[in-house]
Amino acid sequence: MLTLEHLAELAEKNSAAARARVAEFAIGGREFRFNAKPALMGVINLSADSWYRESVCLTTESAVRHGHTLAAQGADIVDLGAESTLAHAARADDAAQQGKLLPVLKELRDANILVSVETYSPAVTRACLEAGANILNLTGIDRSEEMFLVVAAHDAAVILCHVQGANVRTVGDFNFTADPTAMLHEYFARQIETATRCGVTKIFVDPGLGFYYRNLQDSAVRVRHQMNIFLNSFRLRTLGFPVCHALPHAFEYFGDEVRSAEPFFAVLAALGKTDLFRTHEVPRIRAVLATLGVF
Repeated sequence: MLTLEHLAELAEKNSAAARARVAEFAIGGREFRFNAKPALMGVINLSADSWYRESVCLTTESAVRHGHTLAAQGADIVDLGAESTLAHAARADDAAQQGKLLPVLKELRDANILVSVETYSPAVTRACLEAGANILNLTGIDRSEEMFLVVAAHDAAVILCHVQGANVRTVGDFNFTADPTAMLHEYFARQIETATRCGVTKIFVDPGLGFYYRNLQDSAVRVRHQMNIFLNSFRLRTLGFPVCHALPHAFEYFGDEVRSAEPFFAVLAALGKTDLFRTHEVPRIRAVLATLGVF
């Protein structure tokens, strides 16, 4: 059970980390001041396998229309993905991903909407950055140095997702043998060192809470893990870079009210000082953050 006493103990034990400040930078010419105000990232799924139906767009026209809607609702960035992270989802090769991503990306950038592209493919990364993508949402570590060099060459930003495996589609069991926040801190420190050595200066760290590890199928275990990471996110800010979180769903608990799950987790993420909220529910999350006084 989450209690006031638990929050007080967490804050007291990590008081120095609670005062940490992170890098602030411009993306696509727009300044972000993460130490004063978090940002919102809306989601568009271009894969029919994605289960969050409200974000699925299967044509370029519907995706572009939804991108404009997300921007009007308050999304600072729109994140595009062409392959679902679900374990049973079909793989999309480079050509298939580019065929879906590039037309939408180009139209949204023509409208001056900041765009992030979720992929672990070097070829897709290069094509999308050349077409004007502002952020690489990197869901893998294989050949990451190659992708960091491309990110740096285009003065883009990168979201470093925590993945225990070569990429999000190859994860197995999650390692619970150590303090997960300390483990994440060590993982991101290594990734940040590689990225900065390659010339990347605009970095987010993302604990990857929505990925489908085999031993996180028990809803109680998964949700407790997610809650713990959200509340401890401020400890990751000591790395010097903003923290991004994809808000999860806990549909086993919320059932038909699953669209209320992301707003619930947004409260915990805000308490943990999240800097970038990746969400399918932009208006709801914006309202939650405004209510909390952090937006």
